[in-house]
Amino acid sequence: MTLILDHGEARTAVQDRRVTARRATLALLVALVVTSIASVSIGASEASLTAAVTDLIQGRNISDLNRIVLIDIRLPRLAMGILVGAALAVSGVVMQGLFRNPLADPGIVGVSAGAGLGAITAIVFGGSLPAAVMAWVGDGLIAIAAFLGGWASVMILYRVSTRQGQTSVATMLLAGIALGALSGAVSGIMVYMADDQQLRDLTFWGMGSLAGATWTKVTTAAPIILVSIICTQFLARSLNGLAMGEAIAHHMGIPVQRSKNIAIMTVAGATGAAVAVSGGIGFIGIVVPHLLRLSTGPDHHRLLMNSALLGATLLLCSDMISRIIVAPAELPIGIVTAILGAPVFFWILLRRHGSMGM
Repeated sequence: MTLILDHGEARTAVQDRRVTARRATLALLVALVVTSIASVSIGASEASLTAAVTDLIQGRNISDLNRIVLIDIRLPRLAMGILVGAALAVSGVVMQGLFRNPLADPGIVGVSAGAGLGAITAIVFGGSLPAAVMAWVGDGLIAIAAFLGGWASVMILYRVSTRQGQTSVATMLLAGIALGALSGAVSGIMVYMADDQQLRDLTFWGMGSLAGATWTKVTTAAPIILVSIICTQFLARSLNGLAMGEAIAHHMGIPVQRSKNIAIMTVAGATGAAVAVSGGIGFIGIVVPHLLRLSTGPDHHRLLMNSALLGATLLLCSDMISRIIVAPAELPIGIVTAILGAPVFFWILLRRHGSMGM
């Protein structure tokens, strides 16, 4: 009788968590819409979203100020913020599920370090490229180099950690740390070689920003990020199984090795593209999944989507703060996410420290 009651209580708890997760999805969707409207409306310029919408409804041409500020500057910035925030948060969920550690981060597989090395290489040595190459890549040189650097890092880690068709997550973790250190050392050499202007560019790229958002960058990064996020939705069952261990997941009929391969590739694509267009932005990938696990449970079927919504919302909020706090100048968004995320990260550490009775 007790077992029946316990089973019924457990099933009720699971159903309650699912209801909470669905309500959270709706609430996060509303929050993202509200934040998006605020992001387009707020800024140092006198451009008015209300005036622009009124002009469109009444069939008038949008004023030059509203067209330039809203359509050419704020809307691509909004789109990039949503894409980057969702990419980092979802990548965090996948990495934490893969490593079975709520403190894992997308940078743990070396994507951020490789992307940073690629960006630094482009900034320091980009001026020596042939004019034909520069004309072809245009302003996207740093983004292209960062993306290629991130993918190269993942390919190296994958080869190092894979033996006889089996990928060792522990080996990948250790190799990622070593590759990150090596990338940092090579980056330090290039920083030493850089001139004053290049050092300034390196500093601002490393702190992250959405200020350089253009429709060209958005359309370049969007397919990679969206495809990666969509692919992660098919990993929900696998990540739920891996949370109990690879052996149990295998007995549940989950293709463990294929799931790990897809997880690694999707994180590389999403994080690589995000870092390439926005620079280094931290804490989104760690904090967002952990907060949602505490509130809605560990089921990845809802966790992945909710993390995308919350990640996008938090990054847009951080971007608005970065534009307002020192207006008309702009604070790098990486500083804002660090200020907001570091206390939460400390709280997570202290909570885990107490839960282990240490």
